Amino acid sequence: MQLFERGRLDLDAPVRKYCPAFPEKQWPVTTRQVLGHLSGIRHYKSDEEFNSARFYATVTDGLAMFKDDPLLHEPGARYTYTTHGYSVLGCVVEGASGQRFADFVRENVFAPAGMERIRVDSVADIIKGRAQGYRITDKGGLTNSPLADNSYKVPGGGFVSTAEDLAKFAAALQAGRLLKRETSELMYARQKTNDGKETSYGLGWGVGVRPNGQRAVGHSGGQQRVSTFLHMQPEQGLAVVLMSNLEGARLGDLSQQIGDIVLK
Repeated sequence: MQLFERGRLDLDAPVRKYCPAFPEKQWPVTTRQVLGHLSGIRHYKSDEEFNSARFYATVTDGLAMFKDDPLLHEPGARYTYTTHGYSVLGCVVEGASGQRFADFVRENVFAPAGMERIRVDSVADIIKGRAQGYRITDKGGLTNSPLADNSYKVPGGGFVSTAEDLAKFAAALQAGRLLKRETSELMYARQKTNDGKETSYGLGWGVGVRPNGQRAVGHSGGQQRVSTFLHMQPEQGLAVVLMSNLEGARLGDLSQQIGDIVLK
């Protein structure tokens, strides 16, 4: 969205304009469609996300996992969530900016927001303060999360952070330090399918309404080791960040309940 503001990125141009490494498909796909999960690019297959055997050195390398597969449907036909689509967006950022994705985000998002500890994840590195991740077994016990190398999806789940840093991101976004307010509003607008039906997703954000009619935007996160949720009500200046080192933890309702208490 910063690149869109700067005139470097056309949201409605085919992604191949910026990411030629993504092959031509049976239909052209735009950045706006990928941002809104309307592209038809597929999500994970079975245990594909447990990628512990291979390291991908670049965002473009990570596209190899899915780039040659056909689209699931015509772009815009329906909402289909896809983490792989966000790897394509990372490639788009690189093409539009001329920088490596992680470098661009570090300079243009993390630094101005004051996020000091967030970094690209690495299954090999010893990261100070990293919490061990757990999952609940079929019998209700706890076990360690399986090993997973997330280098194939840095733009869609490849950073490791703290709750404080994510809160700084939310505060910087709401204060207008990362984007103009009209650009944020564009992100928070529900997208529509080709037949005009609204989805519950904007450009990178889930969009909803609280029982009192106040708008809420946010996003969940879940993969090996972690469950996370960022809940925001921009008009009220509210952000609630929850992170858990337990897979499958349901944090959405809790974050919204905390927000309701804070705003009473």
